[in-house]
Amino acid sequence: MNSETKTEPNVKQAVPFFLVADIEASIRYYVDGLGFKMTKQWVDAGKLRWCWLEHGNAALMLQEFWREGHHSNVPTEKLGVGVSICFICEDALAIYREITARGIQASRPFVGNAMWVMSLTDPDGYRIDFESYTDAPEESEYSEQEN
Repeated sequence: MNSETKTEPNVKQAVPFFLVADIEASIRYYVDGLGFKMTKQWVDAGKLRWCWLEHGNAALMLQEFWREGHHSNVPTEKLGVGVSICFICEDALAIYREITARGIQASRPFVGNAMWVMSLTDPDGYRIDFESYTDAPEESEYSEQEN
């Protein structure tokens, strides 16, 4: 067996899959609030069960917990604890301005690890970060008066 055989990478993308308490509320948050687009969906018995959302080249999936039947999987623990998804952007400050104009609560952007970082928490407690590279000094904070 030749150990120097070159192959194309098999893994192409990582897509977060969030199980949520209320898929309609999550869709409003991600689509209407954050600007994602629903590009795929699974509807069963007239109810949206799963969807694929995209924002630029990034994606995530949502599925509501089953409340009854043999698929029932509603957790007793708090959702989102310890989960943080970072979306690397061209301009995280532009996303901050867009989403806060739509009424979405977000942290004031700051510079950490040579990136503007803006964080928010979705309706289920999952942390979402939008980040973009910058030359601004570490620990700088965004001021809306600057723009």
